[in-house]
Amino acid sequence: MPGWQQIGAVWLTLPHVLNMLPVQIDAWYRTGASAIAISVMSMAAGAWALASLIIRRTGSVSAAIAGAALLLANPNILYLQSTPMTEPLLFGTTLLAVALTADWVDGRADRMPRAAGLAIAAACMTRYESWPICGALIALAFVVIVRRGASLREATLAVARLAAYPAVAVVIFLLNSRWTVGAWFVSGGFFVAENEALGHPFLAWQQVHDGVFRLSGSMLVWPAYAAIAVIVWSFVRAKERASLTLVLALLAAAALPWYAYVEGHPFRIRYGVPLVVACAALIATGVSLLPRPLRAAAATLAVAASLWQVSPLDRSAAVIAESQRDARNQAGRQAVTAYLRAHWSGEPIMMSMGSLAHYMHDLSRDGFNVHDFLHEGNGEVWKSAMEYGPASVVRWVAIEEQAEGGDAVYQRAKEKRDFLKGFARVAEGGGVALYRATPP
Repeated sequence: MPGWQQIGAVWLTLPHVLNMLPVQIDAWYRTGASAIAISVMSMAAGAWALASLIIRRTGSVSAAIAGAALLLANPNILYLQSTPMTEPLLFGTTLLAVALTADWVDGRADRMPRAAGLAIAAACMTRYESWPICGALIALAFVVIVRRGASLREATLAVARLAAYPAVAVVIFLLNSRWTVGAWFVSGGFFVAENEALGHPFLAWQQVHDGVFRLSGSMLVWPAYAAIAVIVWSFVRAKERASLTLVLALLAAAALPWYAYVEGHPFRIRYGVPLVVACAALIATGVSLLPRPLRAAAATLAVAASLWQVSPLDRSAAVIAESQRDARNQAGRQAVTAYLRAHWSGEPIMMSMGSLAHYMHDLSRDGFNVHDFLHEGNGEVWKSAMEYGPASVVRWVAIEEQAEGGDAVYQRAKEKRDFLKGFARVAEGGGVALYRATPP
């Protein structure tokens, strides 16, 4: 049941809108080719934005090159920009938002911030990490405008114009969420609260902190701390370069994983990658603010130290290792696939895309298509099957029973004892159980 209803909660809109037309070519959907192209272009735009921000304000080419190198030499960032994930689009839009906001602040802040506002709105429609980043960016823009001599009233009016863009974007998203799923904002129901940091803010913060060190090593984190001090000191000393302080907004990316872990969301090392981007941007900015004779040496040292500690082509990097956590299950699910190949005759298979989309993609190698599955994207049909049981809709049900406490179908079957009435368990493997309707 394709339609506009599929662009709703939980995930934000921009990545889906950008991919909507390219994935009409089935090969691009199956391989992720169009989304990977978007990822690569996003990282290129982000590296350009960071370099532009630095060169326009300090003229330091060496610092700009160091920033791009620190971004793209980290194996976790390099890996993500080569995948159809949404993080690279987040990195590109947020870095672009920082650079364009700085241009607006340094130009005429009494004008409509069209470019900066659209970049912030785009970021806010990409991933939720951007919401605290953009909120911090708008707050810092107010501080910078005041530092450059504007009155509090003038600064308030200016940032109100800037904030209008993301506000409209978020309101549209909330309205669309209400229209599609009946809730203004979906904040739960898509994970099982099993993190030991549940209800423990300090432990959650420790997980975020340790995650960044695992992703980048101390040679990127500690220089970033020093860069923060340099940036703040420059803000105090020279209002001409005050707009570089906007880079500090990238640190607000820590707010979302911290909150998620406090709520019990399972730990994901990938959620710390935006902070690695922040560290790279901070170091590059800090280097650009050093005395001119020191910049090239400091830039070279920063890049060399980072490369010495973390190899760009490290196949055991944290995000790469995390992305392969399902490899063992993939082998185990071959038993389920073999049974389907031998007995399936075209009937729809009920399977949660929220938990088993990767398995659906694996099954495409065996001749199965997305329209062969009943999943959350099928709207009312899925809701009916979940409410009254799948017997009246499908003859096959595949359930994820292990990962993160089991998927939505598994949880529903636990709640409603007769949910799978009329079905027999016929195969299992890799955490997936396959049920087939029994003859009447």
